[in-house]
Amino acid sequence: MSGKIETCVPRVTAISTAVPECDVHDRYTEWAASQLNDDRREKLFRRMESRGGISHRYSVLSGSDAKLDFGSFYKAGEEPGTADRMRRYAESAPDLAMKAIAGLPSTDGITHIVIASCTGFIAPGLDQLIARRLGLPASVERVSIGFMGCYAGVTLLRTAGHIVRSDPTANVLAVSVELCSLHLQETDDIERLLAMGQFADGAAAALVSAKGGGLALGAGVSLALEESDELITWTIGDSGFAMHLSGEVPGRLADALDNDVTRKIILGDHAPQAWAVHPGGRSVLDAVERGLPLPPHALDASRGVLDEYGNMSSATVLFVLERLARERPESGIALAFGPGLAMEGLRFGWIDGHAD
Repeated sequence: MSGKIETCVPRVTAISTAVPECDVHDRYTEWAASQLNDDRREKLFRRMESRGGISHRYSVLSGSDAKLDFGSFYKAGEEPGTADRMRRYAESAPDLAMKAIAGLPSTDGITHIVIASCTGFIAPGLDQLIARRLGLPASVERVSIGFMGCYAGVTLLRTAGHIVRSDPTANVLAVSVELCSLHLQETDDIERLLAMGQFADGAAAALVSAKGGGLALGAGVSLALEESDELITWTIGDSGFAMHLSGEVPGRLADALDNDVTRKIILGDHAPQAWAVHPGGRSVLDAVERGLPLPPHALDASRGVLDEYGNMSSATVLFVLERLARERPESGIALAFGPGLAMEGLRFGWIDGHAD
């Protein structure tokens, strides 16, 4: 990062990501299309879904459950209730989180745990379960971030950074785990089926401290679009969590970004070298690219994650940052969008270990 080095600069020194083994993207297409009892509407759905920029999406559902057939977890005409979905979350979320954590170089000396997860609730929470599995002392400090939606991944890192600023000796484990595939809903609404067809399961873990080389975490950016409460909603019902993603989102987002004041808030005095934009869908990335505007290939990392994994809610932006960290960018900004329509951002830039 350019400019004077702060006394304490929190930095992400390692990122590790994980997805389940079962790729359900093609199977979802068949399951969704089977709910459209009209050849014209089915062809329209398949055509639109094929243009979504996604080749693979993974789910913790496996075996017959992942086939989405009658008799599986999603029974035709008999949707699983919220309690059943939460039981699956309790069984699978800790394991997927630990799979991501296993890719970190070390978890020795962890003093704080920050968890982001918006697709399930359990108590004792993931923070306690992970601490126990890692054999961390009972005194480890814990924070849980829930139900914020896709931008919770940025809030996760920003919170870890704040902890390090307040305590330069802190060694923070930041974890995001999302099981979006547990919340499919039977419907013949094409817009809803297309929205659900973007989401997937995944987990990411990061180490944040004041020492070592890594992505230094700078200032945060928060914006909420006026009169946008109905554009993205995330509600709890009797059959899981229901996502509503309006088709107006890309256009409203592009218009909001195509504004001198907004651009100044996001870009600052100099355009960042690297862009870690949450891939909420191909149309969302297109809107960001058009609204700011961005140079060609600026969102290649985001588009690559979307293609290979889909939208894993809060974990997705960490997948993008993992790729960008390999390039050691001098400056960058992470942006994610969620319920509202609201945006959370975080500036970052590579810092060498000798700059401590």
